[in-house]
Amino acid sequence: MTLRWPAVLTCASLLLAQRAAVEDAWDLMARGDRKQAVALLRRIIQGNPADADARLLLGSVLQEEGERAESIAQLSEAVRLRPQSAEAHNALGEALYSFKEIQPARAEFEKATLAEPGFAQAHVNLGLVLLESGEPPRAAEHLDRAIALLGRTPDSAYPRYLRAKAYAEAGEIEKAAAELKEAVTLRPDFVEAWSDLGQARKLLLDDAGALSAFERAVALGAGDAVAQYRLGSEYLRQGKPRLAIPHLQTALRLRPEDQSTLNSLQAALRQEGRVQEADQVKQKLSELLRRRDKVRQNALTAIQLNNEGAQLEKSGRLRSALEKYRAALELDPEHVGIRVNFAAALLHTGKWRQGIAELREAVRRDPGNLKLKQTLEAAIAKAPKQ
Repeated sequence: MTLRWPAVLTCASLLLAQRAAVEDAWDLMARGDRKQAVALLRRIIQGNPADADARLLLGSVLQEEGERAESIAQLSEAVRLRPQSAEAHNALGEALYSFKEIQPARAEFEKATLAEPGFAQAHVNLGLVLLESGEPPRAAEHLDRAIALLGRTPDSAYPRYLRAKAYAEAGEIEKAAAELKEAVTLRPDFVEAWSDLGQARKLLLDDAGALSAFERAVALGAGDAVAQYRLGSEYLRQGKPRLAIPHLQTALRLRPEDQSTLNSLQAALRQEGRVQEADQVKQKLSELLRRRDKVRQNALTAIQLNNEGAQLEKSGRLRSALEKYRAALELDPEHVGIRVNFAAALLHTGKWRQGIAELREAVRRDPGNLKLKQTLEAAIAKAPKQ
């Protein structure tokens, strides 16, 4: 037994040193020196690849900086090192969500809630993802759990705000308004909750209460386009176009192509007798609708060209198919499916570098598509070595 004590003491000292080093990284972060913190965390991991705490912190910092690949790699390794850690699964889920990989994020949040049912933040995150996935009843279960865990504290304001959305989806507006009132009571500076509270009160025909909430939202968040639009449109609805105009103008400056704002601003200006300005706004609205119509027409034509390309490809006319896909993609560069077809045709005609580049762009546009990532990896593996 006595022979083992020095080794045990050495290990304990090493663990304390590693913990202290991660604390130093936290201190650097608190002082705003992110670059030094990242460098320190990388040195810690190089010295001890099994340091999950360092990987968790480094992955989260890199996520905030938009460094997807290394962020996900560090957090995934932390999960591998601590497979039962709710904190690790939740951190990986938050990173995946920030990079718009919704379904993988959902899986991690689910694992976090199973690993530690009392981990409130994981329930909040899972509730948010479920809401965005069109599953408000399931979202409500997790949000109710989070609210129960957090109690009447400022931290419970956000899950209450989300819970109100689930109530609103179910048509239970009074319950939604009650949750939002509680949210702004606990967090009086919660702009989005004030704005949604105004909307709920409006649906409940409480005009004075709605206007008061909208005014509070704008007072707290002058740069919130939705809050400005809602206040302006409410002033207009209540017959106060002069008060509506500045808020609608601010909303339009923040969101220059919002059709609802353009409509309301045009109406408010016209009611105030500012006909020339109203006509200018109407012209902007007409131009916006023409552009949107052109985009829709281009999208329809692109689908038609894509389908023609698919038929040509089936009949073995690969080069003709390639040109159809190219023309379709020029019309609708946002369509990931067309881009993938174009990439596949390029690969089949031996244009590996360009085909792989198009697949990379498709993955960038649809980062949550695991099948697409596998297709890219397979193409890279099969490509002739340069």
